[in-house]
Amino acid sequence: MGTYLWRRLLLFIPSLFGMSVIIFVLMRLVPGDVAHILVYESGTEYSQAAEKQVEKIREELGLNRPLVVQYVSWIAGLARIDFGYSYWERRPVLKILQERFPRSLELATLTFILAMILAVPLGVYSAVRQNSWADHFVRAFSISGLSIPLFFSGVLILYLLVGVFSWMPPLEYVSIFEDPMENLRQLIWPAVAQAFYVSAPIMRLTRSQMLEVIREDYIRTARSKGLREQLVVYKHGLRNALLPVVTFAGVLAGRLLGGQIIMENIFAIPGMGTALVAAVGFRDYPTIQALVFLTSIIYLTLNLVVDLLYGWLDPRIRHA
Repeated sequence: MGTYLWRRLLLFIPSLFGMSVIIFVLMRLVPGDVAHILVYESGTEYSQAAEKQVEKIREELGLNRPLVVQYVSWIAGLARIDFGYSYWERRPVLKILQERFPRSLELATLTFILAMILAVPLGVYSAVRQNSWADHFVRAFSISGLSIPLFFSGVLILYLLVGVFSWMPPLEYVSIFEDPMENLRQLIWPAVAQAFYVSAPIMRLTRSQMLEVIREDYIRTARSKGLREQLVVYKHGLRNALLPVVTFAGVLAGRLLGGQIIMENIFAIPGMGTALVAAVGFRDYPTIQALVFLTSIIYLTLNLVVDLLYGWLDPRIRHA
């Protein structure tokens, strides 16, 4: 296991290098740059003086240097945990990450916990009670989660809270360390909307895997020994059924942290999603690169955690 772990950690280097090149190149393919936006945003008319100002800003920001030089400078900064300087917000990108990342991480964690609490037990119960009214209800519930767009779920919840219950979720973000209850009141509803969407495929996958497992010979043997049904289902059956579920849940967890733009905008949560939208609009290259690069690191880390969980869930798996 130790050799496998070190091997996977070493694979981080080429993976991150390839990802950094893709991020850097794609950003430069987008037309326009921040220098034009800074000069012409206030309605400045096109003129030679304005163009000189644009060139001056490009020189100050290093945008007129060769792309290779810009890339090497960015990578050298990453090695020093220096993500650069935000052209638009006029402050270090590290400050933006320190401010925005914990909020998105909190929302993603709360969403993932709610989704797993909802999906796995219902998926198991639906499989054990196959073709019962409970099974039909769970299947209809999961299909609705797959069918309803995420943005519609968020808007619908917000409409019900405001229009039906006459209650507006807090619009100003409060840290969990300052006021945990106020923080929960703001994050619980976008987390519920996302959990409804995320739990649906996990629920269906859990059900299908459990249906396969409970028909295996070792499950019949366990039952023939007189073991309690709960012990047979949850200890012998669920542990083996969770392998593909863990893989899929790990992928969704990585997507959650980088794909919360919709919920953060609907519920006015100043997280990484809203920061990324603003950075793209203003061609703020350092901020975009830092946000996407951080998401890539988290995604690769989650894949490693999922692989290691395989060995714990199924001792038959051996990492050479």
